[in-house]
Amino acid sequence: MNTVSIIVLIVLAILTIVQVMRISEISSSIQGGKDNQVSEKDNDTQGKLLLLVGMGFVISVLVMYWAWGYHSLPAPSSEHGAEIDSLWNLSMLIINVVFFIVQPILFYFGYKYRGKKGTKAVYYEHNNKLELFWTMVPALALAVLIIWGLNVWSGLMMPENEEEPIVIELYAQQFNWTARYSGGDNQLGYATVHEIGGANIVGVDMEDIYSSDDIVTKSLHLPVGKPIKFEFRSQDVIHSAYFPHFRAQMNCVPGSKTYFQFTPTVTTAEIRQNKDVKNHVEEVNGIRAAKGEDLWEFDYVLLCNKICGAAHYNMQMEIIVETEEEYNAWLKEQKTVAETL
Repeated sequence: MNTVSIIVLIVLAILTIVQVMRISEISSSIQGGKDNQVSEKDNDTQGKLLLLVGMGFVISVLVMYWAWGYHSLPAPSSEHGAEIDSLWNLSMLIINVVFFIVQPILFYFGYKYRGKKGTKAVYYEHNNKLELFWTMVPALALAVLIIWGLNVWSGLMMPENEEEPIVIELYAQQFNWTARYSGGDNQLGYATVHEIGGANIVGVDMEDIYSSDDIVTKSLHLPVGKPIKFEFRSQDVIHSAYFPHFRAQMNCVPGSKTYFQFTPTVTTAEIRQNKDVKNHVEEVNGIRAAKGEDLWEFDYVLLCNKICGAAHYNMQMEIIVETEEEYNAWLKEQKTVAETL
């Protein structure tokens, strides 16, 4: 369906709604407004329907947890991931406890106190104890989550490492990622969009003394057990580097440099043997086989978590976590910027 057809359908739908509303107004005028009067029967019906819908809503949440809960991410593959998961689990526990207590009460009260003839609402002005309760309890819960979250964030952004992290730049642009390794000196050379041209796809300034041994690649290899400091740049719009299996995410902002650090703890080969991952792969491949599509093999992946344009959904990069020996062997095979420009 082309754009013109969609616009025509939207206009026709709006005109139809307007005409239906007009017919309703004329009908109400003919009946002297009687059709807008709410009867006791209407209140009773609406109260019962509200209770029914509310029960269905709460039950549907339980069914969705049961039916799709196993699709959640496997155990984290980074050192800090367990803390992120603990913070997430506590937040979701509080949310679910409040949800399954408050929602049934709200729907039940909507039913119990539905409009009835001769029933008058009670004017309840104030209660200090209730005010204190529903102010202090959320405040304490939020204080715990915020203080804990700030401590976790502080540890991630200013980690105390016994060894110097490997520095890797991730360069974002619509709609792909490029990795730049810092080479033997472990320092990235200066780069700017003004230097982009030809084979220089990330704008490395070759006059910088740290630039010559940088390595630019379209694949991301990481050594297991080694701290990695990622520096992020963006060429065009705001992107967001999202490492779901490592519980890490950072925005990539044009004209600015951001960073994030984590230590991978599980290699790609090891995560493929994870029970949950194997079950997920089998399920996906069952669907793909039925469609006649190629089978899929699990890989870590870097995604963009900002809606950055039409092909945002396809902005991803494979991540290979391997042993230090495998990583060093791969790195030796790559050409430096000085060799490619």
